[in-house]
Amino acid sequence: MAPWRRMSRAVALLLRALCLCNALSVALPARPANVTIGALFTFDSVIGRSAMAAIQLAVADVNRDAAVLKGTNLRVIMQDTKCSGFVGIIQALELMEKKVVAVVGPQSSGIAHVVSHVANELRVPLVSFAATDPALSSTQYPFFVRAAHDDSFQMNAVADIVAHYGWREVTAIFVDNDFGRGGVDALGDALEAARARISYKAAFPPGADRAALGELLLQANMMESRVFVVHASPDSGLDIFAAAHSLNMMASGYVWIATDWLHAAIDSTRPANPKTTMSLVQGVVTLRPYTPDSDAKRSLVSRIMISNATTAGLNAYGLFAYDSVWMAARAIDEFLDDGGDISFSANPRLRDANGSALQLSTLRVFDQGDQLLQKVVLSNFTGVTGGVWFGADRVLINPAYEVLNVGGTGVRRVGYWSNYTRLSVAAPRLQLDNMTHQQQQQQQQQQQLYSVIWPGETAAPPRGWVFPNNGKALRIGVPYRTTYKQFVSKDSSAPDGVSGYCVDVFKAAVGLLPYPVPVSFILFGDGVKNPSYSELVNKVADNYFDAAVGDISIVTNRTRVVDFTQPYVESGLVIVSTVKAKSSNAWAFLKPFTLGMWGVTGAFFLFVGVVVWILEHRFNPDFRGSPRKQIVTIFWFSFSTMFFAHRENTVSTLGRFVLIIWLFVVLIINSSYTASLTSILTVQQLSTGIKGLDSLLSSDLPIGYQVGSFAKSYMMQELGVPESRLRELAIDDYATNLQQGPANGGVAAIVDELPYVELFLSTNCQFRTVGQEFTKSGWGFVSLSSRIFLYFSSSVSVAQV
Repeated sequence: MAPWRRMSRAVALLLRALCLCNALSVALPARPANVTIGALFTFDSVIGRSAMAAIQLAVADVNRDAAVLKGTNLRVIMQDTKCSGFVGIIQALELMEKKVVAVVGPQSSGIAHVVSHVANELRVPLVSFAATDPALSSTQYPFFVRAAHDDSFQMNAVADIVAHYGWREVTAIFVDNDFGRGGVDALGDALEAARARISYKAAFPPGADRAALGELLLQANMMESRVFVVHASPDSGLDIFAAAHSLNMMASGYVWIATDWLHAAIDSTRPANPKTTMSLVQGVVTLRPYTPDSDAKRSLVSRIMISNATTAGLNAYGLFAYDSVWMAARAIDEFLDDGGDISFSANPRLRDANGSALQLSTLRVFDQGDQLLQKVVLSNFTGVTGGVWFGADRVLINPAYEVLNVGGTGVRRVGYWSNYTRLSVAAPRLQLDNMTHQQQQQQQQQQQLYSVIWPGETAAPPRGWVFPNNGKALRIGVPYRTTYKQFVSKDSSAPDGVSGYCVDVFKAAVGLLPYPVPVSFILFGDGVKNPSYSELVNKVADNYFDAAVGDISIVTNRTRVVDFTQPYVESGLVIVSTVKAKSSNAWAFLKPFTLGMWGVTGAFFLFVGVVVWILEHRFNPDFRGSPRKQIVTIFWFSFSTMFFAHRENTVSTLGRFVLIIWLFVVLIINSSYTASLTSILTVQQLSTGIKGLDSLLSSDLPIGYQVGSFAKSYMMQELGVPESRLRELAIDDYATNLQQGPANGGVAAIVDELPYVELFLSTNCQFRTVGQEFTKSGWGFVSLSSRIFLYFSSSVSVAQV
């Protein structure tokens, strides 16, 4: 019976397993025969023509691949937005009526802003391949997924190029819509991080004609920057260069940087027509999204070249569109594998008003839209653009660009940019796992590009700026000094209203420049007391003044916010104190040596006399005689050597050796005594006892400084002097306060810059400097950007002579 029992148990388990499989098959819904997605873009556009071919091939490839969707046919419905925001909204609503589960697009950032609200309401994911406005990354648009890199990354690349060549200001030329404004805002942030800025924004309306663009460029050309960044669409951007070419703005000295729209225009035309395209953009630097070479990419490009007309090519946005379809297909496949069901329901908030023909009630909510969205965001595959997956912030990882230079009948790659290596001539590494943080830092510090041929066929990097041809003179801030006006101050009789040594150096240096520099001097200060020089520097940093000319010290905290020329006057802080003559007395000759020194010197004289007597008295008759005579001889011989007047001869070898050494010592003692006595009788002595910086800091005596000088902040921050010890004084009050001294409400010393001190001491002989100059700096002229004084600095040293 045991075998039959075991057999019946096995049969029961088999039947139970069959029942379980049957139950599971009933629980999992059957895959739909067809799944529909939408595509929303402008058919007749540079990006649209490339995207259409790529989307059609992608759908065909998905349906041909048995591993994806597994028997479910993928269909795509394309809607033409016709480069119109209004038409784009209508087409998006029509697309949603057809119960699509995802939309590839929109192409336009402006349309994406509006359609994203529709997608949020109907729970349909948008997978955009070309809407690059950084604002679309906001959490306001949860159903918007960008399958390309947003403009903040390429604007960082542009900022790095600007910083690489040392330019500090650019003119932004952009289309005045969501796409253009968002990109230029990102450019401004990126340039600010690189200590540069957008000096002029030239916005043109969408659809602007050649005449309007010419007027815009004329205004931009009147500004000082010659670095132009063009952010436009591939369909209208070339009109900007056509207008610039007619205005001779593509000549030597100009810099043109185009964002990635230019590569799309060039790559989409096969072959590139030198008469209509390439001749307009010679010397332009542009960007192209970096997509590593692969067999899949080469195959796709080849198939599109064969299937399309000879004038149509595939640009990077077409590659992103191809991967967008695959992203949606893979997400749908995983959704269905997890047992997802596709269903739509009515939205109670969408009701047609009485008499309305909009038929909003036909719009349906995709019930499983949130689950499909999560599958899209979790995409992780290798497409024709490389690795496709998102970071924690739902942004595609590893943004990278090729830096291209247009020349001849094509483009030449001069480097790469990525968000972790920055500019480099080596292709970006898309996997960061094997790269340490230190290696990334080293790559960022070694930014480099191959040589670029600039407009006008010049290899040397252009200067990037000229003095503006708009009649606007440079606003030069000049300190309104009330003391020592020979340096700089107001002068009503002068043509410019100011005069002084500093102004003369500035004018002489400007006169050496090979071009005219219109300037307007503006006094800074109230004329009652000397102004604060730190406030004057801050006015330059705040763009209130274009530059500042005067006796402005170059100190560390100022160089953090502004640029200085080379110093034209050496300067530094010194200490001034009171001196007075001390009358000598009859005992002044004793002051060179202390009492102890006198005692030691006398003892050595007697000791040497005794030593010489011991060595000589047995052989030398000059050291013989009665004991009294020998004692007198010892004293006489010892002290007569002080004046080298000894008459006794030494005959022993040791005696002569001791005498030679002793006479050398006596010579040193005499010299030291004479020098000290001369100093005591002729040199004035300090009345306060301050010998230098150390003795001043160790005391608690009050210290004076000049009004508006940086000496106060230096002593407080660098030397640790408490503010209670500091007294703000005008130079005219220096003498009075020093003479009064600390006991009578004055100061013990003055700390000021060397040029002022030298001028002060030339008319006040009762004071002098003590110690050494304890800072080393100089006076320079100030500007917010070194471009103003790029050539001026080299002429300062000549001008001051």
